[in-house]
Amino acid sequence: MVNFIINGSVPTVMFLGILFAFFATCFCTAKFHPLLPKDIGRDFAHDGKLSAGKPRGAGFIFILVFAASGLIFARLSGELVIYIILVVAAMMMGFLDDASKVPWGEYKKGFLDFVIAAMVAVTFLNYNSNKVEIMLTGTTITIPAILFGILTVILVWASINVTNCSDGVDGLSGTLTLVTIISIYIIDIIKGKNDDFSYLILLFAVCILGYLWFNATPSKLMMGDAGSRAMGLFISIAVLKTGSPFLYLLVALVLILDGGLGLLKVSLLRFLKIRILKNVRTPLHDHVRKVWGWSNTQTVFRFTIIQIVISMAAVYLVIMRMI
Repeated sequence: MVNFIINGSVPTVMFLGILFAFFATCFCTAKFHPLLPKDIGRDFAHDGKLSAGKPRGAGFIFILVFAASGLIFARLSGELVIYIILVVAAMMMGFLDDASKVPWGEYKKGFLDFVIAAMVAVTFLNYNSNKVEIMLTGTTITIPAILFGILTVILVWASINVTNCSDGVDGLSGTLTLVTIISIYIIDIIKGKNDDFSYLILLFAVCILGYLWFNATPSKLMMGDAGSRAMGLFISIAVLKTGSPFLYLLVALVLILDGGLGLLKVSLLRFLKIRILKNVRTPLHDHVRKVWGWSNTQTVFRFTIIQIVISMAAVYLVIMRMI
């Protein structure tokens, strides 16, 4: 860790770290993507078969670059090291699923997500307060530790899975994740929380940008579960660190609606035999392409525009509460 070796946080070093993360992602992706497993196409997704044969699991590359960049350039506490390890663990679980000839079952992946979510909850409570700021009212409440832990597990598990379900159009989940975490970074700065984790947000963002260089329509490769599950985990940790976790509902709203409605629809039908959204295809990115006739590019741009507008409103809300 360069900052500790030279005894202090030096802006030049951190600047170089951001450049390193981006260019290392681009270089490693270009060099090693032929070694990634190949996608077999998706039977039920709109145009799902068009992805057959493309390298998938690119999250393996950009998440490892993020982890290496954080370990080299960031000022890391024990808490942040644990978070990096958990992000890598989520990536590895997704990558093993990407590389498996027989896809892992939903219950197996759901259980592993629960384990990671529980570890995040324990880690966060060990290093942080269980006080939560409600930005809409400007009040702060203290949630009992056990309840806070349960809610954290729900947040992390949901974030992993809605982000994963939104990964179905070239550049969509990566771009939405980028908007979400940059919104969180801006909120952190406004709230005066320009801490070591905020720097990790920037490193994570530029690694996504390095991946998107190759994933823009028409894509050369796909992130797979290796990328989407790790991104969902990182989003949940980032919003927890703001001290205002309910902001997740705003800064990640498009991800929630795109991926979450499908999870809700399937869960209600499977466990309670309740049918909802009968005339709506899920994820929503399939509905707008199949039913409304949007192109992939229109889907990415319009979903991103919607999230930017909502995030700008959320940032404005935070600014008004800080005045």
